[in-house]
Amino acid sequence: MNYETKIRSGLQPAIDPTAGDGDFGSTGGGQRRLVIVAVLIAVALGFGWYFMHKSPAPTDAASARNAQAQSVSVITPGRTSVTGSITASGTIAARREMPVGIAGEGGRVISVLVDAGDWVRAGQVLAVVDRSVQAQQIAGQAANIEVQRANARIAQANLDRALKLVERGFISKADVDRLTATRDAAVAQVSVASAELGQLRASSARLNIVAPAAGLVLTRGVEPGQIVSPGSGVLFRVAKDGQFEMQARLAENDLARLAVGQSAEVTPVGTDKPYVGQIWQLSPTIDAQTREGIARIALAYDRALRPGGFASAQIRSGSVTAPMLPESAILSDQQGSFVYVVDKGNKVLRRSVKTGDVTAQGIVVTDGLAGDERIVLRAGGFLNPGDVVRPVTANATAPAARPGS
Repeated sequence: MNYETKIRSGLQPAIDPTAGDGDFGSTGGGQRRLVIVAVLIAVALGFGWYFMHKSPAPTDAASARNAQAQSVSVITPGRTSVTGSITASGTIAARREMPVGIAGEGGRVISVLVDAGDWVRAGQVLAVVDRSVQAQQIAGQAANIEVQRANARIAQANLDRALKLVERGFISKADVDRLTATRDAAVAQVSVASAELGQLRASSARLNIVAPAAGLVLTRGVEPGQIVSPGSGVLFRVAKDGQFEMQARLAENDLARLAVGQSAEVTPVGTDKPYVGQIWQLSPTIDAQTREGIARIALAYDRALRPGGFASAQIRSGSVTAPMLPESAILSDQQGSFVYVVDKGNKVLRRSVKTGDVTAQGIVVTDGLAGDERIVLRAGGFLNPGDVVRPVTANATAPAARPGS
């Protein structure tokens, strides 16, 4: 036995590479399996430690943010065909109001034949003024006419006799001319007297206060026994043909949207009954102080319509196809009106809009939206641009809620 053999025998049995599956070979395979298992366990522990201590993945971060985001109700408004409407206020008045006063020299009123609310025809006597003095003047002038006619007859007879005497040479041609002129003057005096009589009769007729046209008496400002004169002012007010109107005051931008012939519903104060009318005139000027104009809405007569009363009007201003949003979805600040839009990444974006008519179904958005966006319906006041939210689709026809509800 050499030295090398002694050392190997002192350490461990020698490994024969040519050895078969003896006891020694089985022991070596088990050790290798133990080593492999130990390595696998170490690798598994390493991966576990790595996944427990590494930073969350972007998708996990987004999921976490979505889990913490607040829920908001959103709607997609689409586009709706809306009949435009403008609300206005104003007063009811006669469409053509005719003030009636004394046309003659005046006098004491004997009787008043009509009252406010009566219908009158053109030329009808409204009040009678005492004309006793004028009657005496008319009688005197009629008698004067008879005197002038008698003088004319005498002048004609003198002329006729003179013409017969001319042929005999008893009267000169100059005398005949003088008698002819006297006859002509007498005839002219008859015409003058007749004209004066007509003037007195006309003046007497003007003492009566008459209706200038058919219509409805609105006011009466004279009583029997009252002394009237051309300076007495308006004694009656008559609405021509009983036609009324509402004088609606509108801002100049609303006035520009209207046209003659458009229909409107007028509701007087104190009643819920609307009266249908049409715009018959738009003010050609704008008040420099109030920046308003007047739309005059023609109305048919009705006893419930009282000139001078206050009324409101809904004026149809055409139709438009545009998105419509509840009041709660539209916010405003110093920069104007805006809404919050939720994009595809559920991020809130501010969108400036222009609003139009306000209807019972909502507010028309005339500019800024296409209609296919997701709009925050409520709680817009608690959001800021860039916030991530969890959108919840709401019913687009739900009643409008107050902001922040």
